[in-house]
Amino acid sequence: MAIIIRRPLLIGVLIVMALGISVYLRLWTIDYQISSTETELLRRQFDLANREAVDESAEWRLRFDEAEERANTCANELKSVKANLGDNSMTKRLDMLQKENMNLLERVETLKQELEAEKLKCSTQKL
Repeated sequence: MAIIIRRPLLIGVLIVMALGISVYLRLWTIDYQISSTETELLRRQFDLANREAVDESAEWRLRFDEAEERANTCANELKSVKANLGDNSMTKRLDMLQKENMNLLERVETLKQELEAEKLKCSTQKL
């Protein structure tokens, strides 16, 4: 009689174990699918961040080029003023242009430093 009672109990334990294993395997496959999805998501996020960094770098380069162009224009005006230097008003204009040129040159240096900082930031993001 003890064998008859133990046999259904043994079958019940085996069924519970089989169900437990099947649930475990199902959870494992779900976790694997999530992991592969996360990898794809991370790749997409990296690509997006990379594109944004390139866009930002291009924007900073454009700002730098514009500032450099203004500085060159001022330098050319300064040269032409020096060539035509004659009266007192021209001297005042020359002083004003020299001050503006110095300010623009400082701005160009600042933009160069900002550009280098952004390049460094972009290179660290790529890593």
